[in-house]
Amino acid sequence: MELTKKILWFLFASFAIGIGLYPISYSFAAMRQNSVLATKSWELLMSNAYMTAFYTHISSGGLALLTGWSQFLRSWRNKYLTFHRYLGYFYVVAVFTSSIAGFIISFYSTGGTVGGFGFGTLAVLWFSTNLMALISIKRGKVKEHEQWMMRNYSLAFGAVTLRICLPIILMCGYTIVQALAITSWICWIPNVIGVEIYIQSQYGGILSKAKRNGDYMRESLNA
Repeated sequence: MELTKKILWFLFASFAIGIGLYPISYSFAAMRQNSVLATKSWELLMSNAYMTAFYTHISSGGLALLTGWSQFLRSWRNKYLTFHRYLGYFYVVAVFTSSIAGFIISFYSTGGTVGGFGFGTLAVLWFSTNLMALISIKRGKVKEHEQWMMRNYSLAFGAVTLRICLPIILMCGYTIVQALAITSWICWIPNVIGVEIYIQSQYGGILSKAKRNGDYMRESLNA
C-alpha cells in the first residue's frame, strides 16, 4: 500500500510539473503551429486582447500547477509553514489570474458553444473555489481551507487530464471541434467527483458538517 501511494504521488507530481512547464514550449514556433492556436482564425491570432488573455491563462495556469501540488505534502507544509503561506498566496494569485483569462478565451473555444460553455464553467468554478479557500483560511478555518484547495487543485489538474483525454478522443475518429467539446467537460468533472468522494470519506467534508448541524438542531427541537 505504501509503495502504491508513493507511485501515485510520483505520477501526480510528474504530471503537474510536466504540464506546468508546458507553456514554455510556446516559445518555439514549431510548437505554436501544432498547438490549439493552429485551429484559430487569423483575425483572432492578430487580436492583442485575445493573445494576451491566452498567454496569461497558460502561463499563470502553469505556475499554479507547478506550485500547487507541493502544498499537499503535510509534513513539508507543517515544517515550513511560513513558506507554505507565501507560496499559497502566490498560487491564489496565479489561479485568479488564469481563471479570469481562461473565462475570456472560453468565448472563442474551438469546441464551439459546448466547448466554450464547458471551459467557461471550469473557469468560474476554479475562480470560485479559490475564493472560498482564501476566505476560509482568512477566517481561521483550516480544515475547510484544505478541502476547498483540494477541490480547486482538482480543477487545475484539468490541464493534465485534458492533454491525456484529447489525443484519445481524436484517435477515436472525432474531429478537433468535437473532441474539444467533449474534453471541455470530461477533463475536470471526473477530477471534481473523485476529490469530493475523498473529502467526504476522509474529512467528513462540508456536506457532512451541514448534516451533523442539521441533526443537532432537530435533536434540540425534539428535546
